[in-house]
Amino acid sequence: MSDVLRIIISGGGTGGHIFPALSIADAIRAKRPDAKILFVGAEGRMEMQRVPQAGYDIKGLPIAGFNRKNLFKNIAVVYKLFKSKRIAKEIIREFQPQVAVGVGGYASGPTLNVAQDMDIPTLLQEQNSYAGMTNKILGKKADCICVAYEGMDVFFPADRIVLTGNPIRKNLLDATLSQEEAVRSLGLDPLKKTILIVGGSLGARTLNESVLSNLSLIAQQTKVQFVWQTGKYYSTAIAEELKQRKQPDNLVVMDFISDMNMAYAAADLVISRAGAGSISEFCALGKPVVLVPSPNVAEDHQTKNALALVEKEAALYVKDDEARRTLLPIAINTVQDKRLLYSLSQNIKTLAHPNAASVIADEVIRLAEQG
Repeated sequence: MSDVLRIIISGGGTGGHIFPALSIADAIRAKRPDAKILFVGAEGRMEMQRVPQAGYDIKGLPIAGFNRKNLFKNIAVVYKLFKSKRIAKEIIREFQPQVAVGVGGYASGPTLNVAQDMDIPTLLQEQNSYAGMTNKILGKKADCICVAYEGMDVFFPADRIVLTGNPIRKNLLDATLSQEEAVRSLGLDPLKKTILIVGGSLGARTLNESVLSNLSLIAQQTKVQFVWQTGKYYSTAIAEELKQRKQPDNLVVMDFISDMNMAYAAADLVISRAGAGSISEFCALGKPVVLVPSPNVAEDHQTKNALALVEKEAALYVKDDEARRTLLPIAINTVQDKRLLYSLSQNIKTLAHPNAASVIADEVIRLAEQG
């Protein structure tokens, strides 16, 4: 084996896949500064910008996801899949990795499939409590499957599973901002309870409509204030509506929150979708949360993620189709219940894996040195 560690990391599509992938790469570099790391992503997806910005090389595949609603559109998808496998084979032959790591997303399927066909050790990072179809297939031949939830042996061979948790952004763990400082920096009152509402960088329609449906309820609150990330996709329409209906004084509205350290530090309670990356951040920070799983994801995995926490009394859960009516009243009652907030915080903290990236990096290096 070459003394130089050569690793391919494949996947992306969303920040929920890219941030963990970069965390794993950084952890490998910290342990082995000589490591050569190449990312393989999907052309046109956000990893093609984010990965080079983080200082890593990336190659793109012309891969796309299957259309579950219109099967005829999948003819082009199948062609792109075969083309992607051919390109992935060329990339692997040229780069000669000792290990291929899959973090989820379109590109990880063909890349790891080809690597397995070429007898290159593979490691899967399964973020969710319910494994997706691609990872179920890849898991049959994967040498190591790093998971964030217990009970994943229903999807993968038990002897190859390592419970690592999901890597999160390192700067969240290093934050030193106090809650009072964070609240004041948002122009809010440190004597009031703060609810943070986040639907991802593009926003979440249901969460936004839940706020708009309850503006009068929000305005009535004298002990609670709100920070609302609308998402850039919805921001213009929401700004127009708030002009017409009058924005409550205790509601701070942002299209995108660039400093999540500050937002999390300010929050007594978070309202969020139930993506695996976000949940891992709430666990690491011990943040009480009301989860509203998106119904528009494969295998409804966000609901399964949420229920895995609810079973341990580590989060509250509101169904997407009930959120417009019940979400804000539940959140307002919860944030004023000190005992419940404390219980949620303590329980979710027990599920944290703050060293996930380092543990996964150890597994990657172990596979490389065995080869």
